[in-house]
Amino acid sequence: MSMSDPLGDMLTRIRNGQNARKNVVSSPSSRFRTNVLEVLKREGYIRNYSSVDVRPGIKELKIELKYHEGEPVISEIKRVSRPGRRVYHGLRDLPRVYNGLGIAILSTPRGVLSDNEARTAKVGGEVLCHVF
Repeated sequence: MSMSDPLGDMLTRIRNGQNARKNVVSSPSSRFRTNVLEVLKREGYIRNYSSVDVRPGIKELKIELKYHEGEPVISEIKRVSRPGRRVYHGLRDLPRVYNGLGIAILSTPRGVLSDNEARTAKVGGEVLCHVF
């Protein structure tokens, strides 16, 4: 059965894994999910991720969650643009999450970027999620 919101599923797995104090969570693999995980890793919200072959043609992502002094680094991860309601922002009105303490992850013509990287690249796009 196909999933209607694969990115939302991965974000929920990360949120649930941190609530349960797991060190590693798994999610089905895709290039889009890998790009979002790369932004989370670059910004320091997850420790690492890797792709593992489950069987021929099927890959799974192993996401290593990050904790600081026993508390999850990600205190809030929220999907913004959903399949039923897409949210786009231009360069001038890119959102600031908690006044710059968090990040917004965007899908832009230059790839998946954080809001700060999108401002530097001077592009707007679809706001995928907010992370704090």
